[in-house]
Amino acid sequence: MEQKEKLRQLAEDIPALCLAMKEKDTPFLAKILAGTAVVYALSPIDLIPDFIPVIGYLDDLILLPLLVALTLKLIPDETFERCREQARQMYQQGMKKHWYYMLPIILIWAILILLVGKLLFF
Repeated sequence: MEQKEKLRQLAEDIPALCLAMKEKDTPFLAKILAGTAVVYALSPIDLIPDFIPVIGYLDDLILLPLLVALTLKLIPDETFERCREQARQMYQQGMKKHWYYMLPIILIWAILILLVGKLLFF
């Protein structure tokens, strides 16, 4: 599979993972891993900052696909295919701009920043 194709597939799988977390037949561990992958994909902060040459992007190129692949192994194939198709339909119908999915991530980072700021300055 070509690199562009892999990246496109990864970009399609992230919304499908969001949908799979809501499915009853998705195992609990898969839901936790899917949530971790989605939060990591949407988070503006990485484990290794992107401004560090070369290794800054390695966590995005290795960690995220690894999380997604591990999660996909735990989700039943028919469940994930159903979620993948739902994600495609949502995208085609113009529902790709649901920015409110970012709100929990922004809230978590804001709380972390406030806590660290409070520890450092008070």
